[in-house]
Amino acid sequence: MVARVTLEIALRKEFDYLIPPELEGRVEVGTRVKVPFGKREVLGCVTSLAEHSDYDSLKSITKVIGAQSLVTPRVLELARWIAEYYCCAPETALKSVLPDAVRKEQQGWRERLFVRLLPGGESIVNLTKRQAEVYHVIEENRSIALQELLKITGTTAATVRKLEDRGVIEIAPQISERDPYANEEIIPTRPLELNSEQSVALGEVNKNPGEFFLLHGVTGSGKTEVYLQAIAHVLEQGKGAIVLVPEISLTPQTVERFKARFSTGSLKTLVAVLHSHLSAGERHDEWHKIRQGRARIVIGARSAIFAPVEPLGLIIVDEEHEHSYKQEEAPRYHARDVAVVRGQRESATVVLGSATPSMESYHNAKKGRYRLLELPNRADDKQMPLVRVQDMRTEKSKGDKGPPIFSQRLKEAIRDRLEQGEQTILFLNRRGFATSMQCPECGFVAECPNCSLSLTYHRREQFLRCHVCGHNVSAPKYCPQEKCGSSKIRFHGLGTEKVEDVLRKLFPKANVTRMDSDALKRKDDYRRILGDFRRGKIDILVGTQMIAKGLHFPRVTLVGIVYADTGLHLADFRAGERTFQLLTQVAGRAGRGEVEGEVVVQTFSPVHPAIQFARRHDYEGYFDAEMEFREQLYYPPFTRAAMLTLRGRSEQKVSFSADYLKKQIEPIIETITDLQVSGPAPAPLLRAETFYRYQLMLRTRRMSELSRCLAAVASGLNLPDEVALTIDIDPVNLL
Repeated sequence: MVARVTLEIALRKEFDYLIPPELEGRVEVGTRVKVPFGKREVLGCVTSLAEHSDYDSLKSITKVIGAQSLVTPRVLELARWIAEYYCCAPETALKSVLPDAVRKEQQGWRERLFVRLLPGGESIVNLTKRQAEVYHVIEENRSIALQELLKITGTTAATVRKLEDRGVIEIAPQISERDPYANEEIIPTRPLELNSEQSVALGEVNKNPGEFFLLHGVTGSGKTEVYLQAIAHVLEQGKGAIVLVPEISLTPQTVERFKARFSTGSLKTLVAVLHSHLSAGERHDEWHKIRQGRARIVIGARSAIFAPVEPLGLIIVDEEHEHSYKQEEAPRYHARDVAVVRGQRESATVVLGSATPSMESYHNAKKGRYRLLELPNRADDKQMPLVRVQDMRTEKSKGDKGPPIFSQRLKEAIRDRLEQGEQTILFLNRRGFATSMQCPECGFVAECPNCSLSLTYHRREQFLRCHVCGHNVSAPKYCPQEKCGSSKIRFHGLGTEKVEDVLRKLFPKANVTRMDSDALKRKDDYRRILGDFRRGKIDILVGTQMIAKGLHFPRVTLVGIVYADTGLHLADFRAGERTFQLLTQVAGRAGRGEVEGEVVVQTFSPVHPAIQFARRHDYEGYFDAEMEFREQLYYPPFTRAAMLTLRGRSEQKVSFSADYLKKQIEPIIETITDLQVSGPAPAPLLRAETFYRYQLMLRTRRMSELSRCLAAVASGLNLPDEVALTIDIDPVNLL
């Protein structure tokens, strides 16, 4: 018997290996193996089996990794599709479907010492008082980890060993699963009563298995409850479910809700979690829970779409519009689109949910490719918050130093909430204290040596930092220019750190907390801060986009958007769409309790469509206006796009290579007649991480065909050694 193996080295081909007699019956499609290659041994995955090979003198597989295949045949086929559509090597796609901790053989099950009572053990009459106390704890638990026993009883291992010597107990190693949520107290919950709109949506999902749905529900409309009850339905049918969330920060609260719902009763099942913040051991154990069929619900970020759930009944992509579902390194897949393809291949229902769907998804729903389900009202008939737009051009600060950070309206609104014991969320999608440092004497601006970008000042650490490459340098007290040395250095712009600082001065009695990636240093900081906010220990929460979605706090009655224009004027045709989505999502955090909410949007572009439609909670209006613009310019969703980026340390070579690439692409136009090519041109961020970048954008309605053509062109390119090409199909980041 012969196994065809894809190796974890960039060779873009399969190799045949003999299955030795001792491994027969253990090798199947999807099995991880170790094979000889040249003078070394490498890891690979079996992609197919055959009776014979076209090659003579085959080498044999040396080792099978794991007790069962780690990749299901269906997920393996999905990886093949990813390799073809997203123009990447098959081995790269295969690597993406398995976590490192599972793919590599170094990580395995953890064994711990457990203590259990022995039947018919010696009478406890002759035990010492201390031994008897330990015995009763063991008796109560029947089986308990030795370390946990020592912690509970405050005793030593020697005392426990004496019980073992007397034949009362047994101490033996046992596999102990690493559970990232083992210390969380889960209180079981029951299904909530649905309103009429939720009932209709759930009925459609349950009645039409294998269909694709777009669940468009306003913030607070109860989409999660629909998800939970739809999952219950597929569990009753003996199938499993995958739930994708856009950010790791949203995972803990989602997991808690799902564990609470499915921790008891006839539908009791393990809920597995998959994301990059787990330890290697935790990822190993969670994956195997799924592969063994013990966990039938999987929650995680984009890579969770590859979880080996069989049979798969339902895939939910929550906040489907989020660009974090797009992988920025090879393979550059979009988890939302992969979810649809996987659902199609496994006849699983797919539900895409959002208050602000992507243009692509809503367009697909309008065209009938997805079934559109609407939840236009908040659950329990709560009102959408009142949104006020504040024109910051009219605001004046003391001393005529330009507009202040907070308008008078926002300051008064914050003060009112503090007096009433209510909570406020302030949003600014920019970290740090100031966005640039400048010397007014000589004009010097502190720039990143690796990127075409000014450095951001972080006052707490006294650092200037690049948010692209991570370059750090101590903030100078004097201008670093040799002939200047002025002490009059000025910091311009603002970030969350500065907003926090000003708030503490304006409202000294308020408890102000900042939540961004700079503030979250430890693994549990996110849960701790949200826990404190939920319990009312925090009056004002300042944060970036991690506080913009998925949070439900009934006592939040005010949301302030400090600077709504941050991403509005970028060189990206999706800039307006993202601003509209972000404003709508942030605004949705207000008024989710009994008290009506208020939102204050501070902006220098008050008449921009993204801001005006967000103010009116009018998604349909914004969609129509944006689609008119997209159609005129032949942009997605009327087409699909591919971004070709050339990068190298010599701008001249990169520019020359970009012109050469365009010439190689020109023959494709004869095959794909609707193909439009823009560029080459310098990327909006010309230099990033020491590399100069030039781009070409290709647009067509026939992307699958274009992907095949681009793969062929890329394989025959003769670029300089120091120039690299990346192909990004359906890009979301154009910078």
